[in-house]
Amino acid sequence: MKPRRVSLLDLGLDSSFDAAMTFVQSTLQNINAGWEEPVVDIDFVRSRDPDTVLTAFTASCDVLHVMAHGDHSVTPMFISSDEKTSISLEELGAAAADKGRGISTGAIIADGCKTGTGVWQKAVRDCLQGEVTYIGTSAIIGWHESGVFCSAFYGALFRNKGKGMSPTKQARDAAVRAIEAYKLLTDRTCPYRVMTLKPSKRAQLLLG
Repeated sequence: MKPRRVSLLDLGLDSSFDAAMTFVQSTLQNINAGWEEPVVDIDFVRSRDPDTVLTAFTASCDVLHVMAHGDHSVTPMFISSDEKTSISLEELGAAAADKGRGISTGAIIADGCKTGTGVWQKAVRDCLQGEVTYIGTSAIIGWHESGVFCSAFYGALFRNKGKGMSPTKQARDAAVRAIEAYKLLTDRTCPYRVMTLKPSKRAQLLLG
């Protein structure tokens, strides 16, 4: 069985994001425990270098998990806590188009505040190489909300080792299960939302 690849991209760059991303890495590493061969390959990038970040965004994987502050006051973008690093999806889409490659993954987890709004969805569609399961948020979140959701999501994602479903469909199923688990565990509405996004006409023209 070929292991599935999860790309973890930390643009938050502070202690709380570090703690949350460390938790996600530990969860994924625990999933591999007990198997003769790993069921998941983990690519972890924490960087301020634009070229490194672009490469991480456009690398082929089953899940692209981006952790950072989400902002769309001007344009949808990921921002580090010290505000020294910012990646706008508009700039990302343009840079990806110049290189002839966009986001190529089965699922995207935009692990930041209010990344599930319509303006974010539209911006993401301009960067896509193909159809994805997109998981964004409808509220302000912190490391605790991220930890609860992500542990449930990755637990559900790898429960059947990928049999019978495409990475996109499996991620959607896992997200739905994680949202329900979050409600049961916290007795609160889950701030994470799941949807299917297809490349925009612009993305199809430039990246198709």
